[in-house]
Amino acid sequence: MPLQDHHQIISVDDHVIEHPRVFQDRLPAKYRDNGPRIVENGTGDHIWVYDGVEYPNVGLNAVAGKEPKDFGMEPVRYEDMIPGCYDPLARVADMNIDGVQAAMCFPSFPGFGGGKFHRAKDKELALECVRAWNDFMLDEWCGSAPDRFIPLAILPTWDVELATAEAARTAAKGARTISFPDSPVPLGMPSFHTNYWDPLWDVCEQTDMPVSLHFGSSSFVPGFSHSAAPAGSDPGGPYVTAITLFACNLMWSAVDLIFSGTLQRHPRLKFSLAEGGIGWIPYILERADFSWERHRWYQDIDFDAKPSDLFARHFWGCFIDDTHGLANRHTIGVDRIMLEIDYPHSDSHWPRSRKRAAEVLADVPDHETALIVEHTARTLFNFPRSS
Repeated sequence: MPLQDHHQIISVDDHVIEHPRVFQDRLPAKYRDNGPRIVENGTGDHIWVYDGVEYPNVGLNAVAGKEPKDFGMEPVRYEDMIPGCYDPLARVADMNIDGVQAAMCFPSFPGFGGGKFHRAKDKELALECVRAWNDFMLDEWCGSAPDRFIPLAILPTWDVELATAEAARTAAKGARTISFPDSPVPLGMPSFHTNYWDPLWDVCEQTDMPVSLHFGSSSFVPGFSHSAAPAGSDPGGPYVTAITLFACNLMWSAVDLIFSGTLQRHPRLKFSLAEGGIGWIPYILERADFSWERHRWYQDIDFDAKPSDLFARHFWGCFIDDTHGLANRHTIGVDRIMLEIDYPHSDSHWPRSRKRAAEVLADVPDHETALIVEHTARTLFNFPRSS
């Protein structure tokens, strides 16, 4: 059936470009000089300066409204971007044009999972920056249109006690999900295979708050050339290689968690795999089940819990344009699939997202379409329709 007018599209993966005052308006006075701020450099570009370090690409991949032939030209000033990138009311207007009812927006300057603050030297300042970003997202961005934006928070991932406290604080303020690195290991932290993160998972269970794992949020860039290249060096291959492979990060994340024992200790824990597509899910579950059947006899893994059953209870995926995944939706689980728009990034179809969704869902029954575009996301993130 075609996409119906009563189907409201919920995007579980969009992005916000932080406006220049996000941190300066919220940091305590003693931190403002070293806190993130926008300056104009000698060539007239807008850049972030944070704790003495300059960060270019103020509008990283914020190419909404451009043709693909112009994607290589990253915005260097705010006026190079359309206002919906950084203004919540302008974003709502762009969503209206696109036929999208609500969106969950991941960070840009901090990194999708707050990695820039994790890597910062001054952890006292970094903690204040995490709190400032969360207050911006919950109070200003989502507060501008509460029925249009799903509240998301980031965490001080360098310390589980701090992360747990911030998860509890933001949940009390209305956060519906936390953005967590797709793996803590590239950040120098204990893996999903340890008990280190259990206090955080406890809070997520107690508050019924899903964990959103966005690809690339740990800073790991996939592909043999890119993953082996030292930071800042030439990987010896085009970046489109990494763009093509980024979904592989979430395959690793899902398999790590499935065999970690975490899901057995936390039976109500839920993970949303953001911007990873869904077409890979049937294969990786078949492979995981095959490996489990053969190797559970002598390895320290759950002998009774089948990997595909654990995935069905604990994981949700989303897609932008994945016809192969939709064709295999019943193997994945129709109620485990959501839609993403990815505004303002280069994968987005804005301002034709609803048109493209209608095309890829044309052969999907009406009740399944309703789950995929709206109802599953509303249920998972506790974000009901407004009256």
